[in-house]
Amino acid sequence: MKLNQQNLNRLAAEVQLPGYDLGDTRQGIAHIGVGGFHRAHQAYYTDALMNTGEALDWAICGVGLRPEDRRARDDLREQDYLFTLFELGDSDDTEVRVIGAIRDMLLAEDGAQALIDKLAEPQIRIVSLTITEGGYCIDDSNGEFMAHLPQIQHDLAHPEAPGTVFGFLCAALAKRRAAGFPAFTVMSCDNLPHNGAVARKALLAFAALRDPQLRGWIEQNVSFPNAMVDRITPMTSTAHRLQLADKHAVDDAWPVVCEPFVQWVLEDKFVNGRPAWEKVGVQFTDDVSPYEEMKIKLLNGSHLALTYLGFLKGYRFVHETMNDPLFVRYMRTYMDLDVTPQLAPVPGIDLSEYKDTLVARFSNQAIADQLERVCSDGSSKFPKFTVPTINRLIADGKETKRAALVVAAWALYLKGVDENGDTYSIPDPRAAFCQGLVADDELISERLLGVEEIFGTAIANSAEFVAAFEWCCQSLREVGVSRTLERVLG
Repeated sequence: MKLNQQNLNRLAAEVQLPGYDLGDTRQGIAHIGVGGFHRAHQAYYTDALMNTGEALDWAICGVGLRPEDRRARDDLREQDYLFTLFELGDSDDTEVRVIGAIRDMLLAEDGAQALIDKLAEPQIRIVSLTITEGGYCIDDSNGEFMAHLPQIQHDLAHPEAPGTVFGFLCAALAKRRAAGFPAFTVMSCDNLPHNGAVARKALLAFAALRDPQLRGWIEQNVSFPNAMVDRITPMTSTAHRLQLADKHAVDDAWPVVCEPFVQWVLEDKFVNGRPAWEKVGVQFTDDVSPYEEMKIKLLNGSHLALTYLGFLKGYRFVHETMNDPLFVRYMRTYMDLDVTPQLAPVPGIDLSEYKDTLVARFSNQAIADQLERVCSDGSSKFPKFTVPTINRLIADGKETKRAALVVAAWALYLKGVDENGDTYSIPDPRAAFCQGLVADDELISERLLGVEEIFGTAIANSAEFVAAFEWCCQSLREVGVSRTLERVLG
């Protein structure tokens, strides 16, 4: 059955439907970057709250700034902006649910002014973001906004026809300021440390270059709550769509597949109201830092520890690495000995139980999470997920070989061929640059570890880490992944 509003009541009984009238909703959130994660996370929570009869004035208008967003918009529009959330797990307590929280989607290439006008509407009280770790244009080596980038320079020269998120946000906020409308909250839902603070820094830096007075108004009137977000959401494949149609008779052009686990810890800093998400499981707190450090260092850091080694071994799914006892042992040892001692106590969280949960989540075979997804954008992920752990190990004089293996695996992965001789492309916007760094085996340490915007300065200056990295690279070349893991684990 084709998914659309007309066919909702014809869907199979096990498919959960919106418990509210779609016609009664009004848009209160604009979300920039509508992908799988947004739909499995923020849209999921908002829909759950709407199902209680609340927050009907907090429906979401999606925003696409990239040309490739057109297909997503077209697929959603053909379905009256409905989509299926398809949970997959190794137990039976999963759900199939139609989400109705997104009610429209605008594309920048269809007209910048129409998008600026939408963001400037007073009923839009939150603008949320999932623009990826690299989308904030912050140089990881010094924490500064990269104003020299061509797309930023374009938006500064053409404020009426922006292309970046910062150009659109500033244009909309300038219009609201001129009209006397209240500002909106900018809510980052990206998976990076202090995401709200990063969004604030980037937007204020851009605004200062565009209009210093506007910058001052934004600083006084816009809030940027930090958040920890978590739900494993693989890329939706043709196989997923066919599985949904076969098992539940739902013909959905763009369902979202995700694990049953979901978590959102959010600072309660909203300048213009917010949905009562706490009623559907969101945890509000004054300080997100311990939660995000736990999640980023343990979950994301462990993902990187597994993914490049797994790809070199010839695995292509996360659960395949977890079916290998050596990989599980390595992950647990890395978490227990290298990461956990660095973490502050996390209110309400037992770290041993949390790590057990990660092993179970990564082992989820039903979700078929692709290693390629986790491998992507390594040049942006390492500075946020792994480098802080390594820097702390170096500063504390601790063993670095297990952490060095994570970096060595990435270095060999960048060569584009696994240990079985199979070739693959590198899903990273900086792929050509990164591959150039590892082209000469004799110069890998100097060239790769010397890139400050990825690794900072402490790593290249640590003789112990460089030696461990070179040993790991040599071992991976000579004896492969499994034997190297045995050597590292002892």
